[in-house]
Amino acid sequence: MAEYTAEGKSPEVLFWVGCAGSFDDRAKKITRAFCKILDKIGVEFAVLGPEESCTGDPAKRAGNEFVFQMMAMTNIEILNAYEVKKIVTACPHCFNIIKNEYPELGGVYEVVHHTQFLKQLMQEGRLKIEGGKFEGKKITFHDPCYLGRANGEYEAPRNLLQKLDAELVEMKRCKSNGLCCGAGGAQMFKEPEKGRKDINVERTEEALAENPNIIATGCPFCMTMMTDGVKHVNSDVQVKDIAELIAEAEDL
Repeated sequence: MAEYTAEGKSPEVLFWVGCAGSFDDRAKKITRAFCKILDKIGVEFAVLGPEESCTGDPAKRAGNEFVFQMMAMTNIEILNAYEVKKIVTACPHCFNIIKNEYPELGGVYEVVHHTQFLKQLMQEGRLKIEGGKFEGKKITFHDPCYLGRANGEYEAPRNLLQKLDAELVEMKRCKSNGLCCGAGGAQMFKEPEKGRKDINVERTEEALAENPNIIATGCPFCMTMMTDGVKHVNSDVQVKDIAELIAEAEDL
């Protein structure tokens, strides 16, 4: 973003990478896949790079409002200095908090999840998805809580998946009745309380009951929890982000 500003230009969109997309080895693959798609179709995007810090979502969900506000204010100052208008992120946690909780602190932006942005590009005719590679495969989609129930977005991910020529199978609990993977509300960063079964194992078993070849996600936290769940039950079913599936379909 600093380079764009130095040249007196502004990108079409700012890509908010997020902590997971920047530092988690598995989530970095989602970041790369999404960037490859945007590069291929010529979408001008920028990142904050080292100027980007955590949105403060985990701190807020864990109950530390003070730390959240400090982090948020720092980010808002940077975003406003660059006169950012539109933000896209592959993390529903970043999406939710920048969209719904930054405005009252002075950070007002158009914020979209990467599946919404890719759907928009598809509707504009800029993104064409060739899905032949997935013909005959079964895919089930796990709804991220902060994309689905918190923000009412269920169709964008499914619209993209339907272009892959695979059979989209729904879990018994899906959309507004979907089950959390167990990572939301800062639970990602702690061990679960004792109980009959870990929630991510419960959710993975629901997904595997549909006999899919691929479990699709749209969230790096869900990716971690579902991948751990698949390993727990010794399944060879793949867990992939929608951006990765589209990049794979396009041989990127």
